[in-house]
Amino acid sequence: MVSFIKTSIFLSLFIAFISNAYTQVDTVRHYSQSLNKEMPYAITFPDSYNNNNDGYPVVYLLHGAGGDYSNWHKSVKNSGLLSQLANTYEVLIVTPEVGPYSYYYDSPLMDSVRYESYITNDLIKEIDRKYRTNANKSGRAITGLSMGGHGALMLGAKHPELFAAIGSMSGVTNIDTRLWDVDENRRSQRVNQQKEMLGAINYDAPYSTYTAVGLIDKMKDKGIKMIIDCGTEDFLVKVNRQFHKLLLEAGMEHDYIERPGAHNWEYWTNALPYHFLFFDNILSKKFAKNSLN
Repeated sequence: MVSFIKTSIFLSLFIAFISNAYTQVDTVRHYSQSLNKEMPYAITFPDSYNNNNDGYPVVYLLHGAGGDYSNWHKSVKNSGLLSQLANTYEVLIVTPEVGPYSYYYDSPLMDSVRYESYITNDLIKEIDRKYRTNANKSGRAITGLSMGGHGALMLGAKHPELFAAIGSMSGVTNIDTRLWDVDENRRSQRVNQQKEMLGAINYDAPYSTYTAVGLIDKMKDKGIKMIIDCGTEDFLVKVNRQFHKLLLEAGMEHDYIERPGAHNWEYWTNALPYHFLFFDNILSKKFAKNSLN
């Protein structure tokens, strides 16, 4: 069912969050074969993790352009938000790191930009090997902000065997900067970065598969569960509305939300709990044990 919400909705459920200072958050470095270097990530555990032998669902939470793995911990306006969500929904939350303007691509031109392979192969294997997870599609979801929203949509569409649900907050649902409300200097920078990573691509329909609007057919074929939201004052609201329209035309079910807000941490702090509530209705709660442990 598609929901289109123009006004801010306050979920009274989240008043009941109880912050727990003892919730465990680990920062880890591991070797990536795809990138041939060590990469950092943080993982947040619910308090119950150390009290049983169950495997837990995992939500992968992606950062935006210029960011890193620590952003979702340090920049949210509700201190301890990830710990609260981990405890409320009994999930592990993984915040990985990629190149600052890499858009989670495997570049056809740059060997150093292989972040699609890193996330979908190296990192997921690392998490399922090292921690007690539900190591199946039914136990994984992925979402992110801005560039991370693009990454979540792209990775979910191209690897539907890995994720039960995907999301995007203020996401770059179309990399065509002609539809972004930004100044010419920023527009030119992004175009040059895209050209360096991808070469010459088609920005008009039929869209390139390097952009989310070019992956709708894949999403529809696999019946992917999806939530998208964007602030009404966001510089990316036009591409999010375009994406929503194309999904409707394709007959693909999804949740689409607009509420007042801009491209900032106040908006993303408010948006994230909606995504976890959406995922909670989809992720398996059987806590299947990880067969690798």
